[in-house]
Amino acid sequence: MRYLISRAAAALLFLCIFAGTSLAATDYDQLFRQSSDLMVQGDLEGSLKLLKQVPAPAPGDDGSAFVSSRMQAARIYSSQGTPEAAMEACREVLKLFPDNSEARNLLTALEKQQKPRWHTILADCLRFLPALAKGATMTLLLVFCTMLISPLGGLLIALGRISTFRPVSALCWFIIWFFRGTPLLLQLFFIYYGLPALGITLAPLTAAVIGLGLNYSAYLGEIIRGAIQSIDHGQMEAAKAIGMTYGQAMRRVIIPQTYKRLMPPIGNEFIALIKDTALVSTIAMVELMRSADQLFNTYFNITALVLAALIYLVLTTIFTFIFEKIEYRAGIYEQR
Repeated sequence: MRYLISRAAAALLFLCIFAGTSLAATDYDQLFRQSSDLMVQGDLEGSLKLLKQVPAPAPGDDGSAFVSSRMQAARIYSSQGTPEAAMEACREVLKLFPDNSEARNLLTALEKQQKPRWHTILADCLRFLPALAKGATMTLLLVFCTMLISPLGGLLIALGRISTFRPVSALCWFIIWFFRGTPLLLQLFFIYYGLPALGITLAPLTAAVIGLGLNYSAYLGEIIRGAIQSIDHGQMEAAKAIGMTYGQAMRRVIIPQTYKRLMPPIGNEFIALIKDTALVSTIAMVELMRSADQLFNTYFNITALVLAALIYLVLTTIFTFIFEKIEYRAGIYEQR
């Protein structure tokens, strides 16, 4: 008999606990619904009063209702422009649940908003600059490699273009026609993605240097050809009259006179090259533009793009200054 009474009492106690828990959960659900309704109606203060009614969790409780109420209150405080109250709500959660990522992230964001604007910008710059500097190094490497290849290629194409040997002249005309008539992006795609179909696989850096080198060689070929043909024909005749061969006349008389005329257009081409290196990001190369794009997509912070623009401006300014000095030195004998 006593055994039956004990079992009945235990069952009754269990039912009371279960009913109380269910009732509490139901009350919390109803409270959250009422709070949401007040928010929709624009009564944020009333919504906050209801959320504050959720007490701290008892030992053994999962505390989900408490966390939800405080985080919702933190978001309301933040929207009202009272970050101190929002941070306090986050700290209440972290005091009981230190590993709660939602409260920690919101608290970090709110603390960041409290700092002066210049401090935030400086912190972003220090965070982004290492990755952007690495990307800028790759951009400069591409520029320097192309600057070594394309002038030599352009000179050969220009000399072939004005050659009296028709097959060579036709071949150089075709090179200029093809590489100036198709987009650089398409050429990079073909070299990196198309050549493997023919059994030729190139590393991204190699493909980028070849693509940029060929493209700029074609453009420089026309620039150099125009500069050579702008020199008076009498110069060639005078060089031959004193016993020079065609090659000697070109090397010692004609081409040196083109330097002054070549510097402005070649300088423009190389400045454009700095910006065109951004296209190699499409063939799996991480240069300056790709680095900035990755940072922006990761942090959704426009500071990364602004820094990239400033780096491009610095690079183009330096190259502009260098080419102006070279142009001055190349034409110093013409100064009056």
